[in-house]
Amino acid sequence: MEASFVESLNIFDCKWILIVVVVTALRFYFKGAQFRELNTAKGLVAVITGCNSGIGREIVRELNLRGAKVYMLCRSEDRARNAVIQLVKLGCNPQRLLVKVVDLAQFKSVRIAAAEIMEEEDHLDILINNAGIMLYPKFKLTDDGHELVWQTNYLGHFLLTELLLPLLRAAPSARIVNVSALAHFYADPIDLQLIDRREGWDSRQSYSKSKLAMVMHAFELTRRLRACEGSHVTINVCHPGLCNTRLMRYTPLAQKPLNYLTAPFRFFILCIILKYLKFQ
Repeated sequence: MEASFVESLNIFDCKWILIVVVVTALRFYFKGAQFRELNTAKGLVAVITGCNSGIGREIVRELNLRGAKVYMLCRSEDRARNAVIQLVKLGCNPQRLLVKVVDLAQFKSVRIAAAEIMEEEDHLDILINNAGIMLYPKFKLTDDGHELVWQTNYLGHFLLTELLLPLLRAAPSARIVNVSALAHFYADPIDLQLIDRREGWDSRQSYSKSKLAMVMHAFELTRRLRACEGSHVTINVCHPGLCNTRLMRYTPLAQKPLNYLTAPFRFFILCIILKYLKFQ
């Protein structure tokens, strides 16, 4: 009797151990590759958009901890200040965290921020165009007359990059990174005569086209920079992977209480939704 009881306990323990091992393995698999190198960024100057949360804030954290001075370009000053508080708690140096309030959907705001940075710095080592909107629920024009997602995701970043190019060229070796998405593969051809019109507007296509434009921008700017003798500026475009950030705020999963109920299965549900939307 006692022997059978002990055997059942052993089997029970083995099952739980197996479950823990499998779950841990899956977690590491879906987490993906991690950057582990101890490269220093001491003395570097970086500008990052959309960094009061999510991917942007993590980039700020890594660069600051490695010694860089980071300009945080955020639309909301309150959220940016809260992000700074959280970053300082994580060990960041507040003296190397500089907030600039910038609305990429307003060209005037972009120009003001760029002018301020030009006055404060004599060079720029890193520019990361990270901010973005996905699946915005309705058609909307900005004060500049452009569709909101198109201007926020692409035009605003294009203008910022052009304005900061002199500082980037002044650096010994500068890097621009456009944060795009695999969604660009599913974009319809971009027609500049139609991109800002309400007729035929689709939330998925507005996002996909803006990300396609980010890729095209990287290719074209690369060509132009290579044509400039002595240029030390490199531009790359990347897909950051699937991340549960504020970018998802216009999806059904962001609504309460669904947000809480789906938390344990968020990754798998997001994969299904994105495949349905042809974003994967």
